[in-house]
Amino acid sequence: MERAAVFDVDGTLVDTNHLHVTTWWEAFRQAGHRVPMHAIHRAVGLPSTDLVAHLLGEDRDTDQDAELSAAHKALYGQYFDRLPALPDAGALLRRLAGDGWKVVLATSAGGPELGALRRAIDADDAIAATASADDVDAGKPAPEPVEHALDLVGVRAERAVFVGDTVWDMRAGSQAGVRCVAVLCGGLPRADLEEAGADAVYADPAALLASLERSPFG
Repeated sequence: MERAAVFDVDGTLVDTNHLHVTTWWEAFRQAGHRVPMHAIHRAVGLPSTDLVAHLLGEDRDTDQDAELSAAHKALYGQYFDRLPALPDAGALLRRLAGDGWKVVLATSAGGPELGALRRAIDADDAIAATASADDVDAGKPAPEPVEHALDLVGVRAERAVFVGDTVWDMRAGSQAGVRCVAVLCGGLPRADLEEAGADAVYADPAALLASLERSPFG
């Protein structure tokens, strides 16, 4: 039977979370909002509109949402040519593909941003499919991104493992009924990830690769 290894990308395979924090902070600053960086860090991983709502509240001027998102996208786009993959990210995907797992990316990125992330990982030969937030009605922490990823490769939830770095990832995976693996390289505390549903926690892709046979992938 087929098995699926579903991966978040930002903060999980590519070291981008703090770039997102900085560029979102600058986008908010340019629009006249003072939002603490620590609050932005904990919101990274949400789709753009949800992130803005989470940080500015439901009573905000929603007419600004598109402007804020565009500003963040433009600021973050300055780094597309030098996004750094996390240690052994590509090697991990290739190992899993070689072991018979269907590797699927589940990300809120799309277009040029997704292309830049995939170039950083440099493992397209191991990736069977990509599920974008644009493909579903609700992004993480809703289960739809993970469910859509599984649909793309025709694998049931009980035959899948989802790897992510945020509480939004863990909640999405748990609601989708898959086993959840967390990595700490996104900068969030182990306790928060375990409370959100992580079955196992590793430092980064290299640590997961080194322990693969003893992990939920074993």
